[in-house]
Amino acid sequence: MAGPLTGVRVLDLTTVVMGPYATQILADFGADVVKVEPPEGDIMRYAWPFRSKGMGHIFLNANRNKRGISLDLKMPKARAACLRLAQQADVLVYNIRPQAMARLQLGYEDVKAVNPKIIYVGAFGYSQKGPYAAKAAYDDLIQGAAGLPWLLRESGAESPRYVPATMADRSVGLHVVNAVCAALYSREKTGEGQRVDVPMFESLLQTVLGEHMGGFTFEPQLGEGGYTRMLSQHRRPYATKDGYVCVLIYNDKHWKAFFEMIGRQEMLADARFASPEGRSQNYDAVYGFVAGEVTKRSTAEWLEVFERADIPVQRMNSLADILRDPHLAAIGYFRDIEHPTEGKLRSMQVPSEWSGTPPEYRRHAPRLGEHTREVLREAGYSEAQIEDLANSGAARL
Repeated sequence: MAGPLTGVRVLDLTTVVMGPYATQILADFGADVVKVEPPEGDIMRYAWPFRSKGMGHIFLNANRNKRGISLDLKMPKARAACLRLAQQADVLVYNIRPQAMARLQLGYEDVKAVNPKIIYVGAFGYSQKGPYAAKAAYDDLIQGAAGLPWLLRESGAESPRYVPATMADRSVGLHVVNAVCAALYSREKTGEGQRVDVPMFESLLQTVLGEHMGGFTFEPQLGEGGYTRMLSQHRRPYATKDGYVCVLIYNDKHWKAFFEMIGRQEMLADARFASPEGRSQNYDAVYGFVAGEVTKRSTAEWLEVFERADIPVQRMNSLADILRDPHLAAIGYFRDIEHPTEGKLRSMQVPSEWSGTPPEYRRHAPRLGEHTREVLREAGYSEAQIEDLANSGAARL
């Protein structure tokens, strides 16, 4: 069954994580995504571990369902080939600085000249309207600019540190997918293409400041910035007698049940615990009290009593635990696929579930230049012209 974006062709000029993650989602949704790589390939091909050089684990998990070609876009013949591919595309996505695209003569006006209806989407560090426009950006830098290391220190980390996941890349990648789908819908109504910029800094701030504007929300200022629940040093998995448990005692019903299970019903008269407003002003004291109580029983005991009281609770999983999770096993979240060169791989399912046009795993992450000949042939190149591109170094077969 075809996915919801079947019939859409995406020319993917992205590398590393943010762009490839976004275009993989588009590919999962059924779009024909043609990934254009330089002769040396996407740098994430070489992130260990891998069975074969150039087929690293992060690359495999961000480039399924795509066709891959290799062009040296610094060469005029390769640039001409890229523009010919753009003529047939609905969407072009890139994630280098716009200044670099302009130097390659692949800026919006260059591409629009050959395809006025193109949706031209750039994902890069900063808005082009401000003084940071030409600054380079990676996940670590954008996390720092958006305040995440500072927030982690404020919430109890010994020193500032980055979130140990590519939070900026992947959250901004979702903004890219949203922008592509919305722009395609707009073109369906108007018949017109457009340029869309998705800057990382400003996009990640939507996530961070959505919670941490705090008193800065108001004019005049009403207290400091920051959401105190998120910043509480006790907002972390609680230590039990033999491990850890993740629990969120959230509403009045939950707190009443918790105090009953520990035999401390009198705490309901404490103004710090008696209402959502009181708790929101005293998160350190509230969560600190829970932390002290949770140490008195085992993880299994707490899981049993919290679940019986319908208080939200979960185990703290390691990465290995996730692979053994019974819920994920029941829904088939992980499944083994056979890659033609990398052998058996564990693949994650698309997380959304569709009744009519379900996304699916259609093709493996491509080897470098695997589909160069096929895609150029579709673009109208003869076999002789393709060989000439390869012999000149403009393309890699």
